Amino acid sequence: MSTVSRRSTSTPRQLARVGDRLSFIYLERCTVHRDDNAITATDTDGTTHIPAATIGTLLLGPGTRITHQAMSVLGECGAGVVWVGEHGVRFYAGGRALTRSSALAEAHASAWANRRTRLGVARAMYRLRFPDEDPAGRTRQDLLSMEGRRLKDCYRRESARTGVPWRRRDYHRDNFAAGDAPNQAVTAAAQCMYGIAHAVVTALGCSPALGFVHSGHERSFVLDIADLYKTDIAIPAAFDAAADGLDDVASRTRRALRTRINDTGLLDRCVNDIKTLLHHNDASDHQDRMPLQSDGDTHLASGRNYSDEVLW
Repeated sequence: MSTVSRRSTSTPRQLARVGDRLSFIYLERCTVHRDDNAITATDTDGTTHIPAATIGTLLLGPGTRITHQAMSVLGECGAGVVWVGEHGVRFYAGGRALTRSSALAEAHASAWANRRTRLGVARAMYRLRFPDEDPAGRTRQDLLSMEGRRLKDCYRRESARTGVPWRRRDYHRDNFAAGDAPNQAVTAAAQCMYGIAHAVVTALGCSPALGFVHSGHERSFVLDIADLYKTDIAIPAAFDAAADGLDDVASRTRRALRTRINDTGLLDRCVNDIKTLLHHNDASDHQDRMPLQSDGDTHLASGRNYSDEVLW
């Protein structure tokens, strides 16, 4: 068996596409280590092996420890890693892009940097949320009002469907337990969705900070993407979990959400939506090339010394 230090890094073509991976895996009160190209989770019940390249997002809950080698293989595989606080209201995320190309990152930055195209992408995002309405010509305030009504309608609809009483959205940033069971479930579902969206955004090479609806936050684009699926994926899963009882609602929400995400193929849908929103053709995603940029947007081969050459 080759040692970890001698094993070559997988190329993007050898890794599972982010759209084909498991949505997320939640671990708590265990030690996460590496065995070949898998990670291991060891607790009092024994050791479980998990192929690293199949993970979209690894959620690390209270009582977890993770080794440097485990983080190394997760980084090589482009998996997102999220440390989730005990109350589910804090997380840190990491990972690396699965692509060698900067094409999608450049398309993202170009669309964001121009006010006209930035509003165009925002309207396209609302078009995904409201397929029966045309957001063209609507102001940002109009779009925000439409989204607010959509969420209220969703809460009322899910409350009626599941029989779970709902008063209003009540989120306590520093005290997860302060909310009632359905609010705790909605918060837990939101945190998982943010982790998944962050993993997909990072795996595609986009910038988490450059948002089109949200702005001014390090995860603005992550929030934009996660919100696309809030009413048809996250909130229904949260109400299903709350309908099953008040105890351990966050854990049951994660399980219900994971099932719903895998059944609906959300990761693949998320990848396709991002590329469509940014008008990106993925033909260059797997190209491992690093040209130099010259005048007139000319690209030159790297690895050469151009001091004695005439380039025009």
